[in-house]
Amino acid sequence: MVPEPAVASGVSGQAATGLGRPAWVGILGYVGLLVAGVLLFFAIRLYGEGLVAPTAPTDARPVGQVVSGQVDVVGHVIATLAAVIGCGYLLGRVFRYFGQPPVIGEVVAGILLGPSLLGSVAPEWAHTLIPSEAMDSRGQVAAALKAISQLGVILYMFLVGLELNTARLAGRAHAAVAVSHTSIIVPFVLGAALALGLYPIYSHSGVPFTSFALFMGSAMAITAFPILARILTDRGLDKTELGEIALGCAAADDVSAWCLLALVVGVAQSQLSNALWVAGGAVAFIAFMFLVMRPLLKFASRRWDEGTGPLPPLAVSGTYFAILFCSLATEKIGIHAVFGAFLLGAVIPHRSRIAQEFSTRLKEPATVLLLPAFFAYTGMRTQINLVGGLNNWLWCAAIILVAVAGKFGGTLFAARLNGLSWRDSAALGTLMNTRGLMELIVLNIGLDLGVISPTLFAMMVVMALFTTATTAPVLYWLIPPKKSA
Repeated sequence: MVPEPAVASGVSGQAATGLGRPAWVGILGYVGLLVAGVLLFFAIRLYGEGLVAPTAPTDARPVGQVVSGQVDVVGHVIATLAAVIGCGYLLGRVFRYFGQPPVIGEVVAGILLGPSLLGSVAPEWAHTLIPSEAMDSRGQVAAALKAISQLGVILYMFLVGLELNTARLAGRAHAAVAVSHTSIIVPFVLGAALALGLYPIYSHSGVPFTSFALFMGSAMAITAFPILARILTDRGLDKTELGEIALGCAAADDVSAWCLLALVVGVAQSQLSNALWVAGGAVAFIAFMFLVMRPLLKFASRRWDEGTGPLPPLAVSGTYFAILFCSLATEKIGIHAVFGAFLLGAVIPHRSRIAQEFSTRLKEPATVLLLPAFFAYTGMRTQINLVGGLNNWLWCAAIILVAVAGKFGGTLFAARLNGLSWRDSAALGTLMNTRGLMELIVLNIGLDLGVISPTLFAMMVVMALFTTATTAPVLYWLIPPKKSA
């Protein structure tokens, strides 16, 4: 064997220096630099202690102290997210035994952690999550949680749009639009008729009956797009023909319902021009997405599909920018931020690399971490305990009956007239009867405007929970798991 050159063995003894200097020289230099830095700091501090600063302004506070009334926003938000994620997971496991999707457990967890249960049984624990108004007079924690919840539902609805096969849906577009409009008109009329009995009991003279009736009709016409999508995904129906029709109907249903709600708000505030702006803006935005954005995204997707390896930085950052931009656009129009994100996902080519990459990247962060904040925020604003007494519960039962008859019945017959079988029509009516937290958003708007009272608000929340909770069992009976697979 040929021996190694002598130079090679000599290098190992000097490797620590890199330039042939002994190792202790580098160590001594590092220690000297550290000592010099400490000495310089103390010299600067000694000189600075002798300086005199100007008089402190009135809004200054001592270092290390918190202003009175200020709360630890980050701590409360983290505690709330941890609580709703943990409770939602446990309740989701429990609800599976009753044929419910995990999303119902997350909704119930948000309500149980709010004033309906935890706030009544252990207020100090509830204030650990969401502090009281006395502790947080400016509502900083609620505002932060609301922002996170909106971001979560925006990203989730973008994922729903990515997985929507618009090519298959195009063949059923006529049926989807017809069913959607019928599922709005029938419950709207029934809700307005129910307002005749509710108005003398649960309203006051400061609210015109027209505003009250319009709001009740709009609230009955809402379908919970995010929860409907979650139920379809959990049951494995999201990529079937029935699931795609249901998503298309829910999308058209909610866009129309939000425009109708804008009309209601405009009438309540005597601003009809606002409703016209919302309707015109929605039409312009949809036209822009399909006529401008869709061709651009197809062209970009073809170029990115030809490459190998990870997506280029422009594709990643550009997609996130587009999600936020489209969400902001629809929010400014007055529909809702989630529809901008959903529509962007829908116009991205279904089988492109960017659709597949983002479906993988965003699924767990959006559904596991951020989306439960949406359930926590809306659930913690709900007080079920306001409904009490036989008379109130009878009216609550009447609200549930009208809601089911309008949404399920209208969808059933419209779908049957458009060629669906009785079983698929009933399944579609069951899905469209899902209201969930989108209903709670609408109810909060009505409560903020003073159109409905807190008691009626609680009754409508019970209706939303009932119609959402019954969706999965009825769907299980209509389409057993073997058939859905």
